[in-house]
Amino acid sequence: MKFTLDWLKEYVDTGDLSPEALSEHLTMLGLEVDSVTPLFPELQPLKTARILSVQPHPNADKLQICEVAAGDETLSIVCGAPNARKDLVTALAPVGTVMPDGTKIKASKVRGVKSSGMLCSEKELGLGDSHSGIMELPADTEHGLSLLAALGMDDLLVEVDLTPNRPDCASVIGIAREVAGITRNQLKLPVESATLNHSNEHFSVDIESSDYSPRYAAKLIKNVTIAPSPWWLRKRLLSVGMRPINNVVDITNLVMMEYGQPLHAFDYDKLSGRQIIVRHPKNQEKTFTTLDGQQRTLEPDMLMICDAQEPIAIAGIMGGMNSEVSDSTTSILLESACFNAISVRRTARRLKLATEASYRFERGVDPGGCVTAMERAVSLFCEVAGGKAVDGGIDYYGGVCPLNSLKLRISKTSSLLGIKLDYDRIADVLQSIGIRCKPKDADTIWVNPPTFRIDIEREVDLIEEVARLIGYNNIPTSLPTVKLSYPEQNSQRQLRAQISNLLADIGFSEAINYSFVTEKHISMMQLTAEDSRRAQVRLLNPLSEEQSVMRTMVLPGLLENLKRNINFQNNAVKLFEFGKVFTPQGKNEQPIEKERLTCILSGRRSGQTASLYSSEDGVDIFDAKGTTELLLEKIRLHGCGSNSVTLRTPEESELESYADPSQCLILDSENGPVGKLARLLPEIAKHFGIKQDIFFIDIDFEMLCSLKAAAKNFSSLPVFPSVKRDIALLVPVSVRAGDLLDTIRESKEDFIEHCEIFDVYQGKPLDAGMKSVAVSVTYRSPKKTLTEKNVNKSHTKIINSLTSRFNGSLREG
Repeated sequence: MKFTLDWLKEYVDTGDLSPEALSEHLTMLGLEVDSVTPLFPELQPLKTARILSVQPHPNADKLQICEVAAGDETLSIVCGAPNARKDLVTALAPVGTVMPDGTKIKASKVRGVKSSGMLCSEKELGLGDSHSGIMELPADTEHGLSLLAALGMDDLLVEVDLTPNRPDCASVIGIAREVAGITRNQLKLPVESATLNHSNEHFSVDIESSDYSPRYAAKLIKNVTIAPSPWWLRKRLLSVGMRPINNVVDITNLVMMEYGQPLHAFDYDKLSGRQIIVRHPKNQEKTFTTLDGQQRTLEPDMLMICDAQEPIAIAGIMGGMNSEVSDSTTSILLESACFNAISVRRTARRLKLATEASYRFERGVDPGGCVTAMERAVSLFCEVAGGKAVDGGIDYYGGVCPLNSLKLRISKTSSLLGIKLDYDRIADVLQSIGIRCKPKDADTIWVNPPTFRIDIEREVDLIEEVARLIGYNNIPTSLPTVKLSYPEQNSQRQLRAQISNLLADIGFSEAINYSFVTEKHISMMQLTAEDSRRAQVRLLNPLSEEQSVMRTMVLPGLLENLKRNINFQNNAVKLFEFGKVFTPQGKNEQPIEKERLTCILSGRRSGQTASLYSSEDGVDIFDAKGTTELLLEKIRLHGCGSNSVTLRTPEESELESYADPSQCLILDSENGPVGKLARLLPEIAKHFGIKQDIFFIDIDFEMLCSLKAAAKNFSSLPVFPSVKRDIALLVPVSVRAGDLLDTIRESKEDFIEHCEIFDVYQGKPLDAGMKSVAVSVTYRSPKKTLTEKNVNKSHTKIINSLTSRFNGSLREG
């Protein structure tokens, strides 16, 4: 937002605040001042000059030699302007001046005659489009003055960086209101408030949807004379970088900068049926030509202002050529409206058309200020353009909302800000920026935020206003009293960190992928029709087709990571990811989110590139199994017990369509399966462009967290010796080795310290359908040295338990 200090001072007395102090105050109020610079710095060297005499150029018919006075200097300047005449006061660019177009003025000879400077037109100075002659200043203007001072433009330009929540400050009056809060001076408005008597005698307005246009006001002004604007009006627009066009258009732009309310003037005589209809385009209305001469492609949801036959403006953005005010216009229909911010923003983005009007509508325009701004413009039309306003008009306020009343507690305000406040202090600061207050009781204030403050919705917003206006730097620093307590630990976060560190220690790298993926992953994984993971949550506005749905599996993302690594010649990859998966629910329900831990292993076990000196094999299912067992052991969930996780072969119903059934294990618990580990089917890997073996571990992390880890028990280093005994057991091939170990552990013999399988054999001379499993059992007592009798007793019990349970026998020899 740009404004000049002189313009600001029309509406509020800034007192003795210097420009620097004013900038500091505005910044502390939340209106960050980006810069304070002199207005038109490139014109500062220019002076006023009076032409003393004009003589024909001896060597050129169209040139003249002007003798000019500029203060104490008298200069001879060659000029070709037809309006150069004696006693004319004009603009002089002395030698050394750099013009706005970059040209440097030098002393030179023009057709043999010395010229010491340049007499300038408005266009050459960037102050207008006129270049038919040099500038003509009032006859009583002194010569030798700064041109900017003579034009009333010796001013400072302030640029404020507005935040999106303060659209009310996209106007000079909005900024002035904030300054009034600083100085406590009265705000001076050109028009305080206004109403419009309803009359549809000369035109009608039809609003198809109040959601898109909550307020639409219009008024007819006749007998308008289109002409260049007076200097004071052009000066205001030039000072903020706007190009003057004609008096009617300039007035609408001036009022927009004053009040923040965009206005638009239609040529009344060009309106078919004398109607205004606010609607969306019809099927046959495909394009529209805007005031800049560009043909715009319309879409069905773009809001248009139309007459009885066709669109005449894009609502809130730009008018059309077919209703443009021209030199022949004598009657105008003035529009002052409030349009839906989302609709304007969407249309402006699609059309790639950003205007001062769309900037304000996108952020929110005060519907309560439409008629006030319109009355200000009407008074200027009558003053500047000779217009006559027709009595009455139309003010459609279909989206009118009751004033929002908020309760503000004095005690709450004092508590949050840390200073003692009372009603008088709070009311003083709030009323200084137009927020009305009324006491309810000793601790409560009824507050009515004005309609232009769309950002004030809650009590805490009002407390923020009090803090802003008192000044954050005026609130003393104080340390709050806080009760210190040991924070509650998040067990899920701790377990996640523990597992992450463990996997990183054994050579895994963590991957973090987006939760939105391509829906092609479902077909690439060959999920069955009954698989619930086929149902996916679709994004309304996806970034791309590759990120159009929320994932139901973490594994495909890791496979994409693996493919990328292989493309970069990194074939040995071990990755893990903690990621959310999403299951859709009913139409108006949020999807269910669950966290999973997924790991993949692929390539050579050591991570080295194959060479003549290395014959090491790649990873296999036992690497995945070992990783899983190590993980479970470290988090104390491996082994036997009510909350332990064991590995078993899957039932037929538990097989995955993408997993190799011959190399698959289920992580089982008392509460049901926790996850699985398996070899990925080669045809699935090929769908991702991968030709090497892949093994994966997929765990329901939330279910894993629900299992209670075994308690940590401290035991000192063993003092007494251990005794090892081996058992060679013949059992049917259907018996799982893990079940043998579980049976030994469950026997709960006092002296068993450890058991493990060290050999499995199947073949001759064993009978068909039988296998030999060799188990090593370690016995130790923490209190004494075991005798042969102690060990034999426990060992015999274990052998009897194994042979009876699994229909086995001891192997001889």
